[in-house]
Amino acid sequence: MDIAHLSELAELEDGYWWHIAKRRLVEGLLTRHFPPPGLLVEGGIGASRNLVAFRDAGYEVAGFDVLEEAVAYARRHGLENAQVHDLGEPWPVEAESANAVVLLDVLEHVADPVRVLSHARSALKTGGGVVCTVPACPWLFGDWDRRLGHHRRYTANLLREHAREAGFSVRWLNHWNAFTLPAAVVVRGFQRLFPRGRAAEFPRVSWTTNAVLKGMARAERSLLNALPLPFGLSLVGVLVK
Repeated sequence: MDIAHLSELAELEDGYWWHIAKRRLVEGLLTRHFPPPGLLVEGGIGASRNLVAFRDAGYEVAGFDVLEEAVAYARRHGLENAQVHDLGEPWPVEAESANAVVLLDVLEHVADPVRVLSHARSALKTGGGVVCTVPACPWLFGDWDRRLGHHRRYTANLLREHAREAGFSVRWLNHWNAFTLPAAVVVRGFQRLFPRGRAAEFPRVSWTTNAVLKGMARAERSLLNALPLPFGLSLVGVLVK
């Protein structure tokens, strides 16, 4: 992640529908599968808004990011147990001390996701696990992904394979953000036909559209535990040690 994208995250994470929807989704999964109290470690903290929410939910939190600026954001939020660290290197966490690890749109950014997941597993207690999100639909991979530093987009089978190679069992896996997939297909097709040399960014929407999208995401979350969604722009998984 570059500095410009980090600044955009800091601007949007409190109010933009996609960030709120993902945070609510992950909070629900954590409560269901790895409830507080206990140590929660987030890899790739970004602008740290999610880590603040996890702390406020009752977890003891720690976080890592390769960007010094991201750690500075965390410190400004009172998150003293945040540090600069490459997730591909052994994590500076006591072995088998964490109840949960959170990797939100992180694995697509690393060359060796199995290595990252293996380090996460070493940090976890037996019975603990990872909640992760990744972009789906490899056929959508394009310039937008390259500008964000993505190595891949995932299929469910690929995420299962990476989890298995790292020693995890997959307790739950589903698509999410299905309702924006048609629009994304149109936008990505347009971008391929008319490429522009600008940074990847979240499309700005009106207050009304933002509210509607938050409502649609809330409705989708109510379905996820009951129904397997066959498609969506992202995948979300619960991996257990």
